[in-house]
Amino acid sequence: MKLVYMGTPEFAVGPLEVLLAAGHEVCAVVTQPDRPKGRGGRLQISPVKACALAHGIPVLQPVKIRAQEAAEALRALGADVFVVAAFGQILSQEILDIPPYGCLNIHASLLPAYRGSAPIEWAILNGESRTGVTIMRMDAGIDTGDMLLKRAVPIAEDDTDESLRQKLAEAGSGLIVEALEGLQAGTLRAEKQDEAESSYVRMLTKSMGLIDWKESAVQIERKVRGLYSWPGAYTFYQGRMLKILRAAAEEGGCGAADAPGTVTEAQRDALTVAAGDGRLRILEVQLEGKKRMQVRDFLNGCRVKRGERLG
Repeated sequence: MKLVYMGTPEFAVGPLEVLLAAGHEVCAVVTQPDRPKGRGGRLQISPVKACALAHGIPVLQPVKIRAQEAAEALRALGADVFVVAAFGQILSQEILDIPPYGCLNIHASLLPAYRGSAPIEWAILNGESRTGVTIMRMDAGIDTGDMLLKRAVPIAEDDTDESLRQKLAEAGSGLIVEALEGLQAGTLRAEKQDEAESSYVRMLTKSMGLIDWKESAVQIERKVRGLYSWPGAYTFYQGRMLKILRAAAEEGGCGAADAPGTVTEAQRDALTVAAGDGRLRILEVQLEGKKRMQVRDFLNGCRVKRGERLG
C-alpha cells in the first residue's frame, strides 16, 4: 500500500523498517521538528527522521500538524493510509479523513487500558505482569478509536521501560504489517472499546523520579525500572543527586530505629536502604558529576556508613 508514516522516537523506527521490508510504499515520513539538545544546544534529528533519510524517503516536519498547510501537503501525497506510532502531536479530524483507509495507530498497551502518552512506564510503575500492543483506527479522541488487532507481551521482573519498549516495538512491527494486509483484503474486524474498562495515564514529569523512601521497597524498585530512561529514579547523598539505576526489593530486615531512607548495610558490594516497607538493595548508581558505576565502586569512593540518611 502507499502510506504516510508518522513517528518520532526510537520506538517508531522498527515498524517503519518492517513496513519497508514488506514492500509497502512509504511516500513520506512526518516527524517532529529537529530539537536542540545537550549543553551546546545543537539541533538533533529524531530517530525516525534518521531512518527516513537513510532510505531516501521525503521528510515533513510541521511545527503544528493541525495547521491548514500541513493538511494540504498530506492530501497532495495521495496515500492510501496513514500509519502513526508515537508521533507526538494530535491529528485534526481533517487529517484523519484524508486517507481512504483511515489512520492506523500503533499503541503500546492493550486498549482500552493505559490510554495516553506513557503507557509503557506506567505499566511497570503499577506492577503489571503483562502489557501489549493495539492497532487502532484513529478518531478524534485520545486513543479511543476502534481496535483492529492486539498482541499481549509479558513484562519480565527485570524489564525497564527501555527493554519493554523494544519488545513492544517488535510486536507492533509485525502487527502493523498484518493489519495492512487485512485492510487490503477486507478481513479486518473492528472492535469498539469498552469505556467501562478504560483508563488514562498522566504524562511523566521530572519530579516523579524523586524517591520517597516512605514508599515500599517494591514501589521504589518499580520506579527505578519504570523511569529508567527518563527522568530516572533519584535521591540525594550529602547534598548531591544520586541516581539509582538498578536495585532489588527485599522484605523486612530493618531495625526499629531505621527510619525510611536510612542506610542499613554498607560494605563491599552491599548497600541497602530502609523503605516504608522492606528495604532496597542498591546495585548500580550514578552520583552527580560522575559516571554510572556498580555499587562496589561507589562504596569504595564514598565510604557510606550504616545509619546515614539518603534523601
